[in-house]
Amino acid sequence: MTPDRQLLDVDGRQVRVSHLDKVLFPASGTTKAEVMDYLLRVSAGILPQLHDRPVTRIRWPDGTGSERFFEKNTPRGAPEWLRRQKLRAAPGADDEGAELELPFIDDLAGLVWAANQGALELHTPQWRVGPRGGVRAPDRLVVDLDPGPPAGLDECVRVAHLVADRLRTDGLERIVPVTSGSKGMQLYADLPGTSSVMQVRQYARDVAYELAAAHPRLVVAVMRKEVRGGKVLLDWSQNHPAKTTITPYSLRGRERPTVAAPRWWDEVEPGLTHLGPGEVAARFEERGDPFA
Repeated sequence: MTPDRQLLDVDGRQVRVSHLDKVLFPASGTTKAEVMDYLLRVSAGILPQLHDRPVTRIRWPDGTGSERFFEKNTPRGAPEWLRRQKLRAAPGADDEGAELELPFIDDLAGLVWAANQGALELHTPQWRVGPRGGVRAPDRLVVDLDPGPPAGLDECVRVAHLVADRLRTDGLERIVPVTSGSKGMQLYADLPGTSSVMQVRQYARDVAYELAAAHPRLVVAVMRKEVRGGKVLLDWSQNHPAKTTITPYSLRGRERPTVAAPRWWDEVEPGLTHLGPGEVAARFEERGDPFA
């Protein structure tokens, strides 16, 4: 191995890493080694979110100042110990019907491997895959709150409470807000796993349209840009079997590093801001995981 290439032992797995001093976030100077350090610090939070979910990666091999690309399949050269599963692409996907070999990130070694690949964003579906390859019913519902300028996080805060109150009326008690690290928020609600993916999608759509009708100056349920100005789109479509959402605790591929950061409800008030990896790791170590 050259000084730029190393073989690390991570919990008994051998992980090849390279160029740990490479800057992946130019504006902040954040290096690949610092990305790995962040992921290890929040591993007890992000690994349960990734567990049994195939991971679509958005990769910036040369940092966020250069080109990115999406990757669903397991790349050539992936370590033998990396779990993978052949599945058909879901109906409605761009590659509908194609057989994909999808990777799973189950452990610390998988996190280090992904970071070494420049996979800064980790995206996952709302369903899991069993040990023998069976696709299970969704175990969570997600509502994406996407503000249309000039609306921002303050408007998302108001809408987040409206959505959570509405979901609680149907018995969905554990709802976790996540500031996306981009523009808006997501809300995750636990499901018992007894409804099909299309039933969950229809339910999310019904809730979105109901709230848009009740709060027409604040909420919209359709994606047409001409009706979204100053309002918050409730993007119910993230529950489609072909869709993935940024995984809680994942980094975002911005000029400066931000995180899809789980929050406590007592924080969800005007003035809420997005968080960076140092803040999220410190909060996790001090206060724990809102999903726990």
